Formats: sequence, structure tokens, C-alpha cells
Amino acid sequence: MDKTDLLDILFITYYWPPSGGPGVQRGLKFCKYLPQTGVCPTVLTVDEQQASYPLLDATFEKEIPEGLQVYRTSTSEPFEYYKKLSGKKEIPYSGFANQQSKDTLVDKVFKFVRGNLFIPDARVGWNKHALRKAEELLKTGKYEAIITTSPPHSTQLIGLKLKKKYNLPWIADLRDPWTNIHYYDQLYHTALAKRLDEKYERQVLEQADAIIVTSEDTKRLFLNKPIGIDVDKIHVIPNGYDAEDFVFHSLPPKKEYLITYTGTITENYNLDVFLKVMAHLMSLHSDVNYKLRFVGKVSDGMKKRIEKAGVLGITEFIPYVPHQQAIKYMMESTALLISIADVDNVYANVPGKLFEYLAANKPIIALGPVHSDMDRIIDECGAGRLFHYTAYDLMLDHMNQSTKAWKTNPNLDLPFINHSRFSREALTGELAGIIKKLAKAK
Repeated sequence: MDKTDLLDILFITYYWPPSGGPGVQRGLKFCKYLPQTGVCPTVLTVDEQQASYPLLDATFEKEIPEGLQVYRTSTSEPFEYYKKLSGKKEIPYSGFANQQSKDTLVDKVFKFVRGNLFIPDARVGWNKHALRKAEELLKTGKYEAIITTSPPHSTQLIGLKLKKKYNLPWIADLRDPWTNIHYYDQLYHTALAKRLDEKYERQVLEQADAIIVTSEDTKRLFLNKPIGIDVDKIHVIPNGYDAEDFVFHSLPPKKEYLITYTGTITENYNLDVFLKVMAHLMSLHSDVNYKLRFVGKVSDGMKKRIEKAGVLGITEFIPYVPHQQAIKYMMESTALLISIADVDNVYANVPGKLFEYLAANKPIIALGPVHSDMDRIIDECGAGRLFHYTAYDLMLDHMNQSTKAWKTNPNLDLPFINHSRFSREALTGELAGIIKKLAKAK
């Protein structure tokens, strides 16, 4: 495709390589495949030397397309002061997964400050720097649309200001809910701070030309808010998998029934009944070497629950690893475990790793609300089964039957999963269609 035929857009994202974790992948994969659709993104992001990234993964830098223009700016954020004053070396993870299960007084103070002085979030200090550079780029007249992706939701306020000033088509991509995120109440908002945050959320939802969310339930969540949003401007483009990431052959262990969980997990992710089932299975099948493997950040509270359930002896904890290594661990598993936090509005949560689990072609053991989006996707793809957190008997029967099948053949890989519609390439095609439609109507 001739470069002159491309439609130029400005893609604004806080998370960009060398940032690690799931948040960076969505924007990176969009920018990787957009040029194939006739859309040429220019990325505006934060200087990696000043950014507050909870996780780093330098391997993602290899996926940045050759020739992609990336502009980085300074930022002004409070996290260095947080680390000095709190004595903690890490920046808080999403959902505070690297915090103690019970807040200390210092934790409560910092969360109160975060929830009331930094609205919508503590990365809002990047906005003034990003706005300066965005205006410099937009004055060239080169760009025909703007995309802002979040979290951090403060990034959406950049799009809001640019929309008012330049009136270009603006797409707000929200990977997570905003004021309904499951850990929102942990921030001790005052009534005034909450109203201001809700005001920002409302302005973004009302004034963006298109809103993209990752699940049907998130779409319903936004539509149920007491504000006027055209149902047709909210589009569901889920997270997905990149076929090019799956370079490893499937090698399920022959002497272990190995269940792997990848990603961050806290005690809000209700594994209690599942852990009880695993303990029961160990007594039912003493000839089977069961093993649980957690790859990523596991909160101290969750580790205590694993110990209390009596399955600590079969559990392996592997700290955060680069993305490709995480996929390798998936491919070397018997089955894959996934859960979503047992909190309000959980129906709206479809973890990004679900789609990589699909691509791994392993049976999925899912914990969450029945009839949720995650339940529907797993069922439609024939990729395993979702259980309610408390469904002890169903879970035990399923795992018992699976164990019997494993004894006959330790390779439980699925014969076929219809997951191609969730490829990053296909999903980027959907985004390109939205961009082109808005640009044409400009």
C-alpha cells in the first residue's frame, strides 16, 4: 500500500514499551496491524525514563513496527515521593495486588491522597506535557483522527481537550470501567472528589465521537449511567491474541497434572472453593501429581489462602516474566486457570489473558459469574467451562472426570477452538473500520 494512501491518526497512550503487563499490549497490537488496513498511527506516549510503570518487559520493544513514529514527553507524577515516604520500592499494581491484604494507616493515607488529590488518577500529571506535544503535532494538519486509550483514564481528558480545540474525530478506548472499577471504593473518595471523577467520566462518554470497550457488559454498564449516550457510538472490541506470539509447541507434562494461572491475582479473586476441590482431588487420586503454578504477581493474602486450603505443597509461584515466557508456560501446561474478581460489576470484566488461553488450545478452568461475557465466550469457543466461585460439586465432578481422562492420555489439548475472530489482526480491522467511517463523515 502506498504511504500516500494511508489515513494518519494520532494514537495517545500512557503504556508503551518498555512497559510490561496486559495494558500495553492492546495499543501496541493495534499500532502493529493498523498500517495493513490503510491507517497510519503516530504514537504519543510518556518518556520511559520518567514513567511510572509497575511492570517492565523490554521484549515488547521488538514488536514496534519499523517506521512507526513515537513521540515521548516528560511527566510530573507523585510515585517517587510515594516510594520515599512509604518505604516501598514498587509502584502500586492495578487493584493494589502488591499491597498487604489489610491497609496500614500509611496505606490508607496514601490511598486517600491518591483518590482525592489526583483525579481521575495519579498519572494525570502527564497530561500537560502530552497536550503540549499533541497540539504541536496537530497544528501540522496531518492527522485526521485521534485515539486515546486508557487506563489511566486521565489520558481520556487529553482527548477531551483536543476534541474541543481541534474538533477532529475522537475515539475513546476504555480497556476497563472507570468509576465502576472493582477497586474504586478502596480509594476513600470524598463526595466532592467522586462527583468530579463522575463528571470527567460523563464528559468523555458524551463528547467522544466513538467509544470502544472490551466487553458487552461494559457497554451495558456505560449505557445504564444517567447520561445521554447514543447506543450506536459504543463499540465492543475485546482484547485478543496475536498469532505471531504463539511460536512454542504444546508440551503438556506427562507426569504432572499441571494447572497454570498467569497474571496478577489478589484475594478479591475468590479461589477458595477451587482450592478446596484441589485438596479433595489429592485425596481421591493419590497416584496423580497435581501441581498449581501461578505466573505473575500473587498477593500475600492469596498466598495465605492457598496455604490455609492445604495445597501450598503442590503450588509453585513464579514472579512476573516477559510475555513470551508467560506464553511458554501456558503451552507447557495441562490446563489453564482463570478467574475474575468476586466484586460488584464483575460481569463487565473479560481478562485479556482469556484470549491467549484460547490460542493456547488448552482446556480452561474459569471462575466467575455464570452467564457473564467470559462464560459466553468460553462456551461459544468450546474451550472449557466456567464455574461460579461457590460451585463445589460441579467443579469437583468436572475435575474428577478430567483427571480420569488425563490418566488415559496426559495430553488434554482441545481438538478445535473457534477463536480466530479474536486475533489481534481481525480486531484491528474492526477498529480501522470505525476510524475510516468517522474520518469520512468529518
